[in-house]
Amino acid sequence: MTQASATTKATRRQHDREIVALAVPAFGALVAEPLFVLADSAIVGHLGTAQLAGLGIASALLTTAVSVFVFLAYATTAAVARRVGAGDLQAAIRQGIDGIWLALLLGAAVIAVVLPTAPSIVELFGASDTAGPYATTYLRISALGIPAMLVVLASTGVLRGLQDTRTPLYVAVAGFVANAVLNVGLVYGADLGIAGSAWGTVIAQCGMAAAYLVVVVRGASRHGASLRPDAAGIRASAQAGVPLLVRTLSLRAILMIATAVAARLGDADIAAHQIILSLWSLLAFALDAIAIAGQAIIGRYLGAGDTNGARQACRRMVEWGIAVGVALGVLVVLSRPLFLPLFTGDSMVKDAALPALVIVALSQPICGVVFVLDGVLMGAGDGPYLAWAMVITLAVFAPIALLVPTLGGGLTALWAAMTLMMVIRMLTLWLRTRSGNWLVTGATR
Repeated sequence: MTQASATTKATRRQHDREIVALAVPAFGALVAEPLFVLADSAIVGHLGTAQLAGLGIASALLTTAVSVFVFLAYATTAAVARRVGAGDLQAAIRQGIDGIWLALLLGAAVIAVVLPTAPSIVELFGASDTAGPYATTYLRISALGIPAMLVVLASTGVLRGLQDTRTPLYVAVAGFVANAVLNVGLVYGADLGIAGSAWGTVIAQCGMAAAYLVVVVRGASRHGASLRPDAAGIRASAQAGVPLLVRTLSLRAILMIATAVAARLGDADIAAHQIILSLWSLLAFALDAIAIAGQAIIGRYLGAGDTNGARQACRRMVEWGIAVGVALGVLVVLSRPLFLPLFTGDSMVKDAALPALVIVALSQPICGVVFVLDGVLMGAGDGPYLAWAMVITLAVFAPIALLVPTLGGGLTALWAAMTLMMVIRMLTLWLRTRSGNWLVTGATR
C-alpha cells in the first residue's frame, strides 16, 4: 500500500467516525419528529377516514407553519459550528441565544395569524365537508404549541453546532414517548377525539422546549454568555435566516401543492397521501441525519480554515447518503404489506397507497444525495444559492403537479412528480458543490 493510499484510507476512517458520532444520535432525534405525526396518524386513523383526512390537512398546514422557520436550527448550527472551529465558545453560545429569542418572537406572531384564520386556511386547501371540521379543530389547538416548537428548533441548532447531537436525541425520545402516551390517554381515555391528539402534542412540545432551555442556560453560565435579548444579535440572526426562509418556503409550497392536489382527488387519496407523506418525512429525516452531521462538520472545518477537510468530508457524506438511500428503498418495498394496516383498514386507501409507495422507494438514493448536499451547503452558510435553487425547483414542479387531477394520473402520478422534483434539486446542488464557490472560511461568512 502506498503512503498516499494509506493517508486516504485514514482520512476516510476519520470522516466515518465523525459522521457516525454525529449522525447516529441525530438520526434518533430526527426520526422522533415525524414519529409525532405517525403516532397521531395511527391513533386518529382508527377514529375514521374523515378524521385521518382532517389530520392530513391540518398536520401539513401545521408542519408548514413551523418548518418555514427551520432556519432557526440550520442557520444556528452553521453559525455556531464556525465559531467552534475558530475557538470562540462564548460567541458560539451567544449566537444560539439570539436565535432562541428570535424563535419566541416568531412563535407569538404565528399564533396571532393561525388562530383566527384556521377555518379559511383549511377551506382553501380543499378539505371536504366531512374532513374540514376535524382539520380546523386540530390546527387551532396545535397552533398553541408553535412557540415551543420553534424554541426546540433554535436550541437544537445550538447543540448541533457545539457538536452535540446526543442531548437532542434524549430530549426527542422523551418527547415522543410523552406524546404517544398523552395522545392515547386524551383521545380514547378522556374521549376527546382528534382534539385530544392535538393537546397531547402541545403538552409534549412544551416539555421539550423547557428541557432544552435548561441545557442552554447551563451552557451559557459555564462560558459566561449573556442570556438577555440583544436587538442587534436577534436582527443579525433574522437576516442570516432570510435566504433559508425563502428556500424553506419554496420547499413547503411544493409539499402543500402536493397535499392540495391529493385533497382534490378524494378522501381516500388524501388519507393515503397523509400516510405516504408521513413515511416520506420519516425517511427524509433519517437521511437528513447525515446532513446534520454535514452542517456541524463543514461549519467547523470552514471556521478553522480547512477547505480540503471540508471538501473530503462532503465527498464521504455523499457516499453515505447514496448507501443509506438504497437501504431505505429496499426496506420500503419489503415492509409495504405490514406498514399500511397500522394506519388504516380502508381497502380504498390501501389500493391508492401501494403503487405510490413503490415510487417513494425508488427515489430514496436520489433523496440521499439531495439531503446530504443540502446539509453541506447549509453548513457552509451558502443560503442565497439554496434559496434560488429551490425557487427554480418550485417553478418546474408546480405546473406538473397541478395537471395531475386534470390528466387523471392519480396519487401515483403525483408522487412521480415529487420524484422529479428531487431530481431537479439533486442537479442544482451537485453543480454548486462541484464549483467550489461554497468554500468560504472564517468564524463568520
